Amino acid sequence: MKDFFRNINARTVLVIILSFLLGWQLGHQDVQVKLVNYRPSISVINKEPPKNVNVDFKLFWDTWDLVSRSYLDKSAIDPNKLFYGAISGMVSALGDPYTVFLPPEQQKFSKEELNGSFEGVGIQLGFNKDKRLVVIAPLEGTPAQKAGIKPQDLIVKIDDKDTTNMTLPEAVNLIRGPKGTKINLTIFREGDSDTRAVAMTRDDIIVKSVEVSYKETPAGKKVAVIKLSRFGERTKDEWNEAVTNLLSANSQAVVLDLRNNPGGFLDGAVFIGSEFLDGGDVVLQENSQGQQTAFKVTRVGKLTQIPMDVLINKGSASASEIVAGAIQDRKRGKLVGEKSFGKGTIQEAQDMEGGTGIHITVAKWLTPNARWVNSTQGLDPDVKIDMDKEDMTKDPQLDKAIELLDQ
Repeated sequence: MKDFFRNINARTVLVIILSFLLGWQLGHQDVQVKLVNYRPSISVINKEPPKNVNVDFKLFWDTWDLVSRSYLDKSAIDPNKLFYGAISGMVSALGDPYTVFLPPEQQKFSKEELNGSFEGVGIQLGFNKDKRLVVIAPLEGTPAQKAGIKPQDLIVKIDDKDTTNMTLPEAVNLIRGPKGTKINLTIFREGDSDTRAVAMTRDDIIVKSVEVSYKETPAGKKVAVIKLSRFGERTKDEWNEAVTNLLSANSQAVVLDLRNNPGGFLDGAVFIGSEFLDGGDVVLQENSQGQQTAFKVTRVGKLTQIPMDVLINKGSASASEIVAGAIQDRKRGKLVGEKSFGKGTIQEAQDMEGGTGIHITVAKWLTPNARWVNSTQGLDPDVKIDMDKEDMTKDPQLDKAIELLDQ
């Protein structure tokens, strides 16, 4: 029994000594104690990892701790920013510029854009085959269009920030801003020998997605020209109103103008395609296992019998290419203009906690004839017509589309 108490006393003394030494070490800044299971003093909630994931997060927490202790400007250490930055880095590691995590402010911008109302300069952005930031299209009547920004302009700098490896949300965040504020873009245009600087003043950008005007063919047919600028929140209502008006005006033919339309909702593309196609497929979706799902015509369209052509250019991307590709494959009308942008993937937008969101590439899309138009492919027009670079008041692409409706 005496031996038992002596062992207890010895262990007690050892614990006291170790506790004293540890306390002494922690109280001296020149001594660092490295603990295997160390965690910074933050609350970690819902930390159960996904199944079949075996990653040691010690390096993550060690880095967080090192930055928190050692970084010079302590005011810049915002836990939420570090957290969002870590998630953004994880998502960007996939190497897909269209799969992005959106912190609250960028998520707000994304929703405003699809709703058709925001403050900025009116540029739709994307990436070229080298994953450099480019203009898909300037929106009509916006500061960007008035300043001469064109589709496929490479954006080299936003103010003084180089865009190399910049994500789409980061670029949008820098370009957006309060009405009346200034922004300078450094761009490079194909055919130029050097970059050019473009200064703009931000404004309210309110984009109506559907507009209708009327023309006549050389033979006197009345043609409704439907300018579709996006596939957004209000597109279906605006489209239905436009179709009612053009039918009331006794239009005999239609030109669907998808030039500089950067896309939007997939269901919006199926909705518009269904207006012109009499049954059948509008688009095919292919998942990561190569399995294809056909999205078919969803309604009885009001314009399935009227003669039509479609205008495209290098600013026509994504959902607008889905519609144009379906029209071309189904031989419903001719594509007139220039090769389209070439964005053949589908992103799913999901709202996440805390006002954040994510756009994640979930599939590729193909035309009804199983063509994939991604990257340099694009859609080739049936009738290739370039714009008149010397006189931008002329529209030879529209003129040709109208002329073809007499044939």
